[in-house]
Amino acid sequence: MWKPDPTRPVGPLVLFPVCHFTPFINKRKKSHSSLPTRSNMVVRTVNSVSLFRSTSPPSPLPLAAFHRYRQIRAFQYLPFSRFPICKPMALGYYNLKTGGTRSYSVLSFVDSVMEEFEALRRRRIVRASNKSVLTSSKELVEDKLRKQVLQKGLLLEFKKDSERILLAVVQKPDGRKNWIVSDQNGVTTSIKPQQITYIVPGIDNFDTTDISDFNQRAQNSLDPTLLEFAWTELLDMNKSVTVEELAEMIFGSAEPVESYCAHLLLSRDEIYFTVLDSKGSCSVYGPRPTVQVEELKRRMLAKEAADKEFHEFLELLKSAKAMPLRGKPSKCSWKVEEKIWHRIESLEAFAIDACKDDVQTNIAGAILKGMGLPKTATSAVNLLIDIGYFPVHVNLDLLKFSIRTNYPDKILSAAERLLLESPDTDKDDRIDLTHLKVYAIDVDEADELDDALSATKLHDGRIKVWIHVADPASFVQPGSMIDREAMQRGTSVFLPTATYPMFPEKLAMEGMSLRQGTNCRAVTVSVVLHSDGSIAEYAVNNSIIRPTYMLTYESASELLHLNLEEELELRTLSEAASLRLQWRRGQGAIETGSLEPRIKVENPDDPEPSIRLYVEDQRDPAMRLVSEMMILCGEALATYGSSNKIPLPYRGQPQSNIDTSAFDHLPEGPVRNSAIVKIMRAAEMDYRKPIRHGILGIPGYVQFTSPIRRYMDLLAHYQVKAFLRGDALPFTAGQLEGMAASVNMNARIAKKLFSSSLRYWILEYLRTQPKQRKYRALILKFVKDRNASLLLLEVGFQASAWVLIGSHVGDEVEVRVAEAHPRDDILTLKEVVQVT
Repeated sequence: MWKPDPTRPVGPLVLFPVCHFTPFINKRKKSHSSLPTRSNMVVRTVNSVSLFRSTSPPSPLPLAAFHRYRQIRAFQYLPFSRFPICKPMALGYYNLKTGGTRSYSVLSFVDSVMEEFEALRRRRIVRASNKSVLTSSKELVEDKLRKQVLQKGLLLEFKKDSERILLAVVQKPDGRKNWIVSDQNGVTTSIKPQQITYIVPGIDNFDTTDISDFNQRAQNSLDPTLLEFAWTELLDMNKSVTVEELAEMIFGSAEPVESYCAHLLLSRDEIYFTVLDSKGSCSVYGPRPTVQVEELKRRMLAKEAADKEFHEFLELLKSAKAMPLRGKPSKCSWKVEEKIWHRIESLEAFAIDACKDDVQTNIAGAILKGMGLPKTATSAVNLLIDIGYFPVHVNLDLLKFSIRTNYPDKILSAAERLLLESPDTDKDDRIDLTHLKVYAIDVDEADELDDALSATKLHDGRIKVWIHVADPASFVQPGSMIDREAMQRGTSVFLPTATYPMFPEKLAMEGMSLRQGTNCRAVTVSVVLHSDGSIAEYAVNNSIIRPTYMLTYESASELLHLNLEEELELRTLSEAASLRLQWRRGQGAIETGSLEPRIKVENPDDPEPSIRLYVEDQRDPAMRLVSEMMILCGEALATYGSSNKIPLPYRGQPQSNIDTSAFDHLPEGPVRNSAIVKIMRAAEMDYRKPIRHGILGIPGYVQFTSPIRRYMDLLAHYQVKAFLRGDALPFTAGQLEGMAASVNMNARIAKKLFSSSLRYWILEYLRTQPKQRKYRALILKFVKDRNASLLLLEVGFQASAWVLIGSHVGDEVEVRVAEAHPRDDILTLKEVVQVT
């Protein structure tokens, strides 16, 4: 075996591959097949390099070859490299002096070479990191920009719209500036010069049918790792580059396919290169500083992780949508993981138009887009229903208005203490009225009973009535924790699905409410009536009562109808109500009573809950009785406050512009009442003295009978009870006015919420009724042509429909429900045509 002679000088050694490879010869060809594929890149690299060990200086390593060697090791430091792992190859060297050969593994050879390349790369990066701008002059950059003149047969890339970029062949001019082109889809389009993003060089007469093949070859050779090699080299040399120069640099050719491939790499790159200047579709690119590239890489990796996480979230939503209704995740399960809850919270805010900032809006928009849904609040609502987060009949207004549906633990604890420890400071001043027969009349589902009635006939034939009102002010003091909570709520919220009380439920139901057969604290307003129904005498006292009957309106009306001898007190109350109504009408009171719907929904979270509908007639004897007694109490309190100069929330309503005689031609009842209500003016408030309430026909009015449900009534109780004790009044007129501003606003929100919720459930009730069902409807007025406003008598609900010619206001017609969509607030009625 040959052995080197250490005494002899070593001649130049030639290293060459022992295995045979087809050498890659870089020739410029007219065809587009010269672009190398990934599978032969490494082979070309090894075969295109010869290293000589000689006493003479080594020839410089070609740049293309330098990059090819780096590609062998690229996967070691580029996590996104797409090169296949190279298999070991055997290499050898040849001694020109002796002709001897010796073989080595490519591992030892390449490792040694690559170690030097890697060290060189690290040195270049360190040096490049201190460079932030290119030193190339503006003139050199501008020299590279050569605006290519458009002509028939050129292949170009243009922007079709905000999302599509297409290849096309130029056909002919279209006017002075535009051009007709045929794109890769065979569509002929007129484009503007500013739509052109790149003109492929080296092509004079391209065939449209070859676009697809051309594009495919370019797409097959895209590899972003090539940009890092070029970036390192150009950053080290501090040079800019055009598309064609980059193609020559990384592919060894600037032929059309290679140039277009380089253009695609640069146009899609967001890390290594930036545009220094542009002229038309020609651009000059410069390498970004190392620090910036490292930051962009970090952001890219973070974005990829975020995109993956977002995709997993979308898959979670799709999975939940596909589940059966009973098997969907619970609402609380979406709140367990912070990242998931953050997105669901944004989607919920978008659904109710309550996004706090653009971040929430963008998150919700991205979710809807990812799910293939329009970016609308309705889409967000439906998606949240589909995944089980919202129930099918979710009350969106309840969420929009941020209604308090629960109490903090500290409020509940304070309420418990009041029930156990609250002494009655007015105990010695209370009059004992437990001997009276007391009627508490309310709707059947009422939880808070805060008023009751008693009556008797005096020896002179006059009627004396007692209006007993619950006394929550004996439990709660102004300014206390529970009082402040009640003031923030302003009122109890009554919905078909639930009641959200102004006070904690246990305190309101067990401590404050009037309960049958139990001694209860109350504030009683007693009134003696003249024979004409006007007030003869009145008094206000703290009292103890013992309610005898808890009646619904229906049961109270039935007792009145039976006219039982043992219920003489109830008949006396009815007689007093009739006297009061006649007197008020004589004072100019305006009748506004009509049919009112009332709905109770059980299991509202079920897709098909149980809905019970009632229609209240305000002219019902029991309802008329109760409303007249409440008005009487309000008038007596206004007189009491005025006589004793007590600041109270006095309520009035002007009627100077109402001439009821103008409506005499309309039928009495709902038709006339509906017309009058439309022109009534809003109520007014005064906190120093009473003001006339023209609609009720009384000189003054104070709401006093619902202190558990309405905070303004509670304020009146605070003032009156302090006066009864001889204490300083807790509030001045100015303070009452200031407090009323926020309280009344919350009360208006609660009223609006009640109205919208009632309408939703009425539409849902109509939707679930048999399609063939007919409804009696009263024509209230004509809106336009034959489009009439109707009152559905069996529902107590107003809607509109087209009626036949010949119908008049006050006529009764029959209608059917053609459409009812509660979520979209759509109701379409069709008149039933009678066939003769």
